[in-house]
Amino acid sequence: MNKFHVIATSVALAAAFTTSAYAGARFDAIKAKGFVQCGVSTGLPGFSMADDKGSWSGLDVDVCRAAAAAMFGDASKVKYSPLTAKERFTALQSGEIDILSRNTTWTLTRDSSLGLNFAGVNYYDGQGFMVTKKLGVKSALELDGASFCIQAGTTTELNLADYFRANKMSYTPITYDSSDETAKAFDAGRCDALTSDQSQLYALRIKLGNPDGAVVLPEIISKEPLGPVVAQGDDEWFNLVKWSLYAMLNAEELGITSANVDEMKSSKDPNVLRLLGAEGIKGKGLGVADEWAYSIVKQVGNYGEAFERNVGMGSPLKIARGQNALWNKGGIQYAPPIR
Repeated sequence: MNKFHVIATSVALAAAFTTSAYAGARFDAIKAKGFVQCGVSTGLPGFSMADDKGSWSGLDVDVCRAAAAAMFGDASKVKYSPLTAKERFTALQSGEIDILSRNTTWTLTRDSSLGLNFAGVNYYDGQGFMVTKKLGVKSALELDGASFCIQAGTTTELNLADYFRANKMSYTPITYDSSDETAKAFDAGRCDALTSDQSQLYALRIKLGNPDGAVVLPEIISKEPLGPVVAQGDDEWFNLVKWSLYAMLNAEELGITSANVDEMKSSKDPNVLRLLGAEGIKGKGLGVADEWAYSIVKQVGNYGEAFERNVGMGSPLKIARGQNALWNKGGIQYAPPIR
C-alpha cells in the first residue's frame, strides 16, 4: 500500500468516526427522553440538597445541570434520584440513573472493576474528624479507644482502619446507612467522633442541635477526589459530562461569568470565542449545539460561581477555596483547553 492509499484510508476512517461520533446508546436515549436522570445524595448541604418545595441545589447538582444545559440548552432538564452510598453504584450500573454526582471518591477499584468512568473532579477533599468541644480533643491522635459514627459503603471505613492501624490505636466503628443518620447519632452522643470527608463534616455540622459545640479537627488522613461518574460503554455521554465540567473551569479561568457571558461573545480572545462556540470546533465533536458551553455558563455559571454560592463564602458552609482554587490561583483545579 503506497502513501496515497494510506492517506485515503485514514481520511475514510476519520470520516466514518465523525459520522458515528455521537451515536452512543446512552447518549441517544437521554436525548430522546429529554432529560438527564441524576443520582444525588439523600441530602448534603452545599452539594446536593432539596428544599421544602423539592427543588435541588448544590455543587454536585450543578454538574448535572451543566450536562443538561450542554445537551438540551436547558439546565432545568434534570430529574433527581436521592441515593445512599450503598445504593449509588448499583443505580448507575443498572441504568436507573444517567450520571452519579454525589460526593463520590475516584479510586482505582471503582474506576477499574465496577464498570464506571469518573468524568473529572469537581471537589478535592480529604477525610477528617469532628468531635464535640467538651471532649477536649485537639488532635485525632488523641482518639485512641474512641467510638466513631461512620457511613457504610464509603471509603471512610477503610481510611479510618488504615489510620488507626498505622498509629497503633484502637477504635470502635458504628455504621449507618446515610450521612444524616451518622450526624443524628453523633448529635445524640452515641459516638465520640464523626469521621467523613471534611467538606461533609462542615455540611453536617450545620445540621446539629448546637453547631458551635462541635469542632472539625485539623488532620486530613486521605485523598478524596470527588467527581461525577457515568457507566462505561458510551464514550459520547462520558465526553459530554467531562467537558461540561471542564467548560465551567475554563470559563472561570477566562473570566467568563453568567453575568458577562453575552458581552464576552464580542471578545477578541480566541480562547473565549472557542469556548462560547463562535469559532473553532464548536459543538460537533460532542454532538450538541455550538453554544453548548455558553448555555452552561449562562444558566449554571462558571466553576467559581458554583463553588461560592454552594459551599464557599457566599454559603452557610463558608469553605475556603483552598486546593479547589484554579491552578493559577494557588490551587489544583485544572481543565484541558477547549481547542
